[in-house]
Amino acid sequence: MVKVRFAPSPTGFLHLGSARTALFNWLYARHTGGKFLLRIEDTDKVRSSKKFLDEILGDLKWLGIDWDEEPLCQSQRFDVYRQKAEEILAMGNAYKESEAVIFKVEKGRQVEVDDMIHGKIAVNTDDIKDQVMIKSDGSPTYNFACVVDDTYMEITHILRGDDHISNTPKQILFYEAMGLTPPKFGHMPLILGQDGAKLSKRHGGVSVEEYKKEGFLPGALANYLILLGWFPGEDREVLSLDEAVKLFDINDMSDVQAKFDIQKLRWLNGEYIMKHKTEELLPLIKDQLLTAGFDISGITDEYISKLVDLYKIRIKTLSELGDLADWFFRDDFTVDEEGKKKYLEKEGNRENVKIFADRLEGLEDFSRENIEKICREIAEERELKAADIIHPTRMAISGKTRGAGLFETMELLGKERVIKRMRGIHK
Repeated sequence: MVKVRFAPSPTGFLHLGSARTALFNWLYARHTGGKFLLRIEDTDKVRSSKKFLDEILGDLKWLGIDWDEEPLCQSQRFDVYRQKAEEILAMGNAYKESEAVIFKVEKGRQVEVDDMIHGKIAVNTDDIKDQVMIKSDGSPTYNFACVVDDTYMEITHILRGDDHISNTPKQILFYEAMGLTPPKFGHMPLILGQDGAKLSKRHGGVSVEEYKKEGFLPGALANYLILLGWFPGEDREVLSLDEAVKLFDINDMSDVQAKFDIQKLRWLNGEYIMKHKTEELLPLIKDQLLTAGFDISGITDEYISKLVDLYKIRIKTLSELGDLADWFFRDDFTVDEEGKKKYLEKEGNRENVKIFADRLEGLEDFSRENIEKICREIAEERELKAADIIHPTRMAISGKTRGAGLFETMELLGKERVIKRMRGIHK
């Protein structure tokens, strides 16, 4: 049975690169009917925190990743690491310096790795110095603890980033010293920014938490991260985790570095927003509005749902709705000054809006159909294009030059507020 693991350190938020590593390990386990395990690498007791651990586990669940068995915590296994180091010491393969236990690296030989992604990798032990297993403070080193724990957890395959390639030969030496067969290794190229540099803050958010807060959907983020290193074939780009599990083949993973493209992620997120049912988006949208400082206490779910229906094809993240549709929630909405000058200062436009407002006053059924009918009648009477009325009216009621269909938004905003705003431009 395939057994893989994801081993986060609870010293910070879940990085996008780490999330991608978790996703690929999870996909491989689920595709093969194997097990996906978690190991918490919390040997750094000073920097490790339960807050970060809870955040990481929460973000994994948010992305759709589940795990088999209880997570293993390295901080609870210091005695095990010490015992294994003492065994290697007793075999004559290590030596002590004060309280530290150091592994003796045999020189003049090749350590070969048949990497599942890159192919054969060979390293000469002349380039590897003696390896500390237990530090003088009694804590284990990363490479040694990894080998002890991967053995205990019966890990068969290790999928991780390219930044671990230099660790793999060192770990293989530990496996050999303990008379064990190493698992199979696969190293994924790192995620880079568009400029080819290592992904960092200047390229945008680097943690899952940041994208979560900005209003990206978990399915979209997981989908995008999977595409950074694996090609599902047939030019498919939008696929659920269930579909990815069925299609996944580790042989199709790329051995070249992937570039993170925020615009591609935004496009993909927009696709997911459009496909989601409004009732699924409603609680998420409400959270975003509250976070942005909107008072929605007196606003019905029906009103917000209708608004979501109007804008879900226009937004790329859930947080954008507040900026685009602030005028549905408050009268002191932001105004595009250039648009105001273009559409409301033009000769005749204010008069057209006033006439439109006067005609709307007499409407008993304030429906989009009736609103549009009146608009087009006025345009015909005054020998204008409908746009000559639509653009200044949109500016008057929303402060924006663009948005959802004008007549639909006027219906939702309501007769009283619409007419008040249309007439307000004359003050």
